[in-house]
Amino acid sequence: MTEKEQFLGQLERELPTTMRVLRAYPAAKADLKPHARCKSAKELAWMFVTEQKASEQALDGGIEFGKMPKAPATLPEVIATYEQSSKAFVERIKRTPEVELNKTVKFFVAPKQMGDMRKMDLLWFMLMDSVHHRGLPPHGRRQGALDLRAVGGRALDVAGR
Repeated sequence: MTEKEQFLGQLERELPTTMRVLRAYPAAKADLKPHARCKSAKELAWMFVTEQKASEQALDGGIEFGKMPKAPATLPEVIATYEQSSKAFVERIKRTPEVELNKTVKFFVAPKQMGDMRKMDLLWFMLMDSVHHRGLPPHGRRQGALDLRAVGGRALDVAGR
């Protein structure tokens, strides 16, 4: 099994779990922040979209952080955008030749320092960062804003169901 196949397998397992966590989150609590320094659930969900966009830009040869799309107004719109962008992202990875994934792109390698990062490593980093911020069911807890139980959301099992 190639690294690309491993990545696609992991991506295709994580995306449905993230969708279930997002759909279980009460839309009325989308702007709740457990602490002033934390992101809201809507902001975290939009971060998943921008991480996919950054990954796509990396595949094109360079990430333009200032050219990320603006978030829609509501959590349901963010979720719909994430669902669409996820499907497109999976297809994009499938079409990308493995040799391209082993090329490098500029990305943060230390605070305020850019350096070369292999595209495949960047894809793994972005995927695992989204899992970290999404949290792991049943609590959907990691960053705090997606803590389903704390906001009256439906608790999910370990598999995110």
